[in-house]
Amino acid sequence: MPLPESDLNFVLESLRAELGSLRNARVFLTGGTGFFGKWLVETLLWANDRMDLGIRAALLTRDPDGFRERFPHLGTHPAIQLHEGDVRSFVFPTGDFSHVIHGATDVNISLHRQYPLLMLDTIVQGARRTLDFAVASHASKFLFISSGAVYGKQACELTHVPETCASAPDPMDPMAANGEGKRLAEFLCAAYHRQHGIETKIARCFAFVGPYLPLDFHFAIGNFIRDAMLGQSISVSGDGTPYRSYLYAADLAVWLWTILLRGESCRPYNVGSESELTIAELARQVSHIVNPAAKVAIAAPPAPDHKPARYVPLTELAQEELGLRETVSLAEAIRRTAQWHGWPR
Repeated sequence: MPLPESDLNFVLESLRAELGSLRNARVFLTGGTGFFGKWLVETLLWANDRMDLGIRAALLTRDPDGFRERFPHLGTHPAIQLHEGDVRSFVFPTGDFSHVIHGATDVNISLHRQYPLLMLDTIVQGARRTLDFAVASHASKFLFISSGAVYGKQACELTHVPETCASAPDPMDPMAANGEGKRLAEFLCAAYHRQHGIETKIARCFAFVGPYLPLDFHFAIGNFIRDAMLGQSISVSGDGTPYRSYLYAADLAVWLWTILLRGESCRPYNVGSESELTIAELARQVSHIVNPAAKVAIAAPPAPDHKPARYVPLTELAQEELGLRETVSLAEAIRRTAQWHGWPR
């Protein structure tokens, strides 16, 4: 199902000048079939059609036919070419591309646990392959969609983590493959910028909510919305004390396009919301908005002297340097996400 026109128009009007700079651009995207990618592709096509920009885009996917079948409004659009391949080894499309967006990564938690080497290889080899392609295709701008996981475990006394934080994942933890891989991929971006002159932009992304977010994966907010829509008890694993924050996906799209088109090379920007709440508070808010009859069940009480974990960004750099803002409240973001998924039923 397409995105709401109100969201598409919001992105267009927020970025009319920036998107206008893409006139006649040729854009290549990895991860274009995922949550972030579909928002980027659909907002790009919306602007392309309404501003007559003449943009062409190629999306790397391992299953072109499946993508066309599931998302025909994207996969069969005349401005889109689906390019089959694995991000670690894809054959380069022919011709020059002006912009490359590298967002491919596997967020499956079981891959982290069972196959950390595969996770690491996919991130690092995929970044190297995509950067090589950007150089070969004479791209001028490259966006790497990184992660707040590069900071490792956020210190409890640090309420919001800034880009200057020098913390890192624990190298002895196999679950750190994502964070370690993203750190190395960011280094590759810096090295390719210095060696080849390509503008490499880095977006360190935290947590998000919106249409296209799967409700049957390991994302807590998606699971909570699903349970509430089904009238089930909202189940919180653990003690519900970790702090998180969620940026609505329309704001996310505006931030990512802005970082690609106006961000400074090799300057990582945190992307996310600064409005933190605990997972237990999140579950109660979802219940209140989507289905007040849905009870919240928390698996365990906090341990004595427990210090809650945090995963919350400081976004002053994006706000002050690029003028970016969070415009959609979490309550409204939950409401829009549930509506897109068919609520109320």
